[in-house]
Amino acid sequence: MTAQGYDAVVLAGGAAKRMGGADKPGLRVGGRPLLDRVLGACADATTTVVVGSRRPTARPVRWAREEPPGGGPLAALAAGLAHVTEPVVLALSADLPFLSAETVRALIGALDGEKPGPGPAPAARRDAGPDADRATADRATADRATADRATMDRAGADRDTRAGGAARAEAADTSRAAWDPATARAGEADGTAGNEPADGVLLVDSDGRDQPLVAAYRTEPLRRELSLLAAEHGGLAHLPLRLLSAELTLRRISGPVPAASFDCDTWEDLASARARIREHGNVLDEWMAAVKDELGIELDVDTGVLLDLARDAAHGVTRPAAPLTTFLVGYAAGRAGGTPAEVAEAARRAAALAARWAAESDEGPADGGKTDG
Repeated sequence: MTAQGYDAVVLAGGAAKRMGGADKPGLRVGGRPLLDRVLGACADATTTVVVGSRRPTARPVRWAREEPPGGGPLAALAAGLAHVTEPVVLALSADLPFLSAETVRALIGALDGEKPGPGPAPAARRDAGPDADRATADRATADRATADRATMDRAGADRDTRAGGAARAEAADTSRAAWDPATARAGEADGTAGNEPADGVLLVDSDGRDQPLVAAYRTEPLRRELSLLAAEHGGLAHLPLRLLSAELTLRRISGPVPAASFDCDTWEDLASARARIREHGNVLDEWMAAVKDELGIELDVDTGVLLDLARDAAHGVTRPAAPLTTFLVGYAAGRAGGTPAEVAEAARRAAALAARWAAESDEGPADGGKTDG
């Protein structure tokens, strides 16, 4: 994870034409709206901007809207960038049911050539809740507008030296067609992508396709490129997303979770996602994540410890003791401070008690089973 921190821009304003205009960010997978699942993956962003219609969310975010509404991903990305202050920005679509914090860490880390791994303590959030410092936000927006005007002026000078939009789109397609996944994986292994520093890192799906909305970018190159595109085309509305990558230096990674780039574009995709989380290998972790999200708990729980405790209570005492014991352990840990260490300690003590309880039931009379008679 970059030590500088990052902001996140989540695009949630699409028309969902292939789903009949359904409110796609609000559709549920595993009991949680798709948008909330994405927000959970980037929970340690300094500021999270959601571009789309306002709606209840599991955590506070800043809202923005593209101009015109429904103007497409480039217009939406530009609207979100107006609120970004960190040097790195995560760009995400709102329909990624299997995006995880692990994948986010891999993207942010790969931008600086780092191998995926745990990052530093999360930066303090500046999400725009009801009590946010709006004066600070207004100053940042004003400063950004000044910077954008300067970039637009430079764009006018650069416009004649750059290829037109159609030629750039063709070049981007040719570049992707020539890209060798094996070469990209080799670049991922040593943290390089040619000799140039990367402007962004894209996730690549299992078929080798770029996912520019599962990506981390350096904020200023991204902002500059969007301004240049706006100058060339008279705006960003309805421009294809592939134009964005034609002039940026990008690194590609496959990511630690193969399904992270899976998106729900159709009802069939949604049904597939709902079935996947109910598979034996996924259902427990998905259920725990859903419960923590519903209860507003951010604690990383060692499910193995709790399952062992539930087993010991069920076998050594009685079956109904399992859920009641784990509840009491959680309550006790919460009163003590609620850290993972306190959960583990409360579970250890309860498991030891269950073991003593079971041992007593196996013991005979103190004299070895003999009685006077």
